Amino acid sequence: MASQLRDAPVGLRCVMSLGNKCFPRTRINRNLWFKVATLALTFMAYTCYHMNRKPISVFKNVINRNCSNIDPPPGQHIDPNDDTWCDWAPFDQSGSEALLGLLDSSFLFAYAAAMFLSGFVAERVNLRYYLAIGMILSGIASYLFGLARTLDIHDISYFVMVQIFGGVVQTTGWPGVVTVVGNWFGKDKRGFIFGVWNSHTSLGNILGTTLAGHYVERDWGLSFMMPGLVMGACGLIIFLFLAPHPNNVGCGRPSHVKESSRLLPPDGSTDGSRGSQRAIGFLGALKIPGVIEFSMSLFFSKLVNYTFLYWLPKYIKSSTTLTPRQSAYLSTLFDVGGIIGGIAAGALSDYTGMSATTCSGMFVLTVPMLFVYQAYGTETLGTNVLLLMLCGMLVNGPYALITTAISAELGTHHSLEGSSRALATVTAIIDGTGSVGAALGPCIAGVVAPYGWNNVFYILMAANMLALVFLCRIVIGENQRFWRTRRGTWTAGSS
Repeated sequence: MASQLRDAPVGLRCVMSLGNKCFPRTRINRNLWFKVATLALTFMAYTCYHMNRKPISVFKNVINRNCSNIDPPPGQHIDPNDDTWCDWAPFDQSGSEALLGLLDSSFLFAYAAAMFLSGFVAERVNLRYYLAIGMILSGIASYLFGLARTLDIHDISYFVMVQIFGGVVQTTGWPGVVTVVGNWFGKDKRGFIFGVWNSHTSLGNILGTTLAGHYVERDWGLSFMMPGLVMGACGLIIFLFLAPHPNNVGCGRPSHVKESSRLLPPDGSTDGSRGSQRAIGFLGALKIPGVIEFSMSLFFSKLVNYTFLYWLPKYIKSSTTLTPRQSAYLSTLFDVGGIIGGIAAGALSDYTGMSATTCSGMFVLTVPMLFVYQAYGTETLGTNVLLLMLCGMLVNGPYALITTAISAELGTHHSLEGSSRALATVTAIIDGTGSVGAALGPCIAGVVAPYGWNNVFYILMAANMLALVFLCRIVIGENQRFWRTRRGTWTAGSS
């Protein structure tokens, strides 16, 4: 046992040692136990990553508003003619949407640019260190943003630099967690497993919105600082307990690694042991069939998703009579629908074996749903709740499927000829391309919103149709294979 755990993190070794001493006669399925622990730890990690991205969408509702109807704090004398006393410079002037869009794009363009390098690095380092350091630095970035409230900082360059720093260090998350989960799990039921696991994205959004909404009207700085502290603490947990590869704890390898290992050297070196196994290059990953198509589809899918992520609370507040806190809480229903959509898309992909067709079907349904929400979503609270959840389900389903199960499938494609260390690179290419769209979406919304939110929704509908177009070739191929298989089954049955 000691030799099997020699590469395990210190916290994990302590837990196993304590368990053996307290329950010496108890036998457990070690492989299953470590798989569950890996899912839980990576789920927690990426929940924190998304939790720290969400406060800025809540922050937008309180730093530029009409202060004439707001009571000043006790003892504070306010000029009755000053209707911006409760705002925060430099966001207290007209045209603040453009400045807020600059903050969004600073983070997201930095994230998109750094993501391509992040996947390259993740293939070549210990993922436990990579994730732990990335989480701690991401927590620091969030804390620094909130510190502007405490230190009375009003310089736009400070906010932009913090956002750029945050965007770069946040890129450690996705290639890291997807690669770790891909190392532990084979291809069976991958869509459903990833669909359930990917709910961390929506859960992180919900927690980030709820935590930020709790503090935003009292002290918006705490809306950033508290999630940052939580993330730093969770980064320490990852450092102490995460085993990035089954070899670290003496467990068997998943099916896709076993298949590729026939082409590896006799010593069977893997990512966990850092043997002679080669990592794939950027151009090699681009040659994998489907990588370019799914990358471009995710570009437009993520454009839509992140426009909702960064602007939904602002839209709800501007189109209803709800307060900033109530708008933040209501916006979480979009992510509740997103959880359902991600799981449904994964299960449907597993059942049919047609992941591109699953995504395309949801893209088609998203367009009329966005139109209906824009036209009727604000009429009553009930319709707002129902349509928000339906929009979240349809918008998040394809996004979740492409970034998880499809990326993992392409990262272990049979054309790799034994290079199973391609998962982080493929994931980074797909998510990095999608992140360029994610950067453009909120930026475009910030520019277009002053001319009417209906124009923002038209752009989102067009983006969904373009996401569908890029999958057409793969959808045709999937359906041709499906009908060939069905005809073969019918022919065999009739004979």
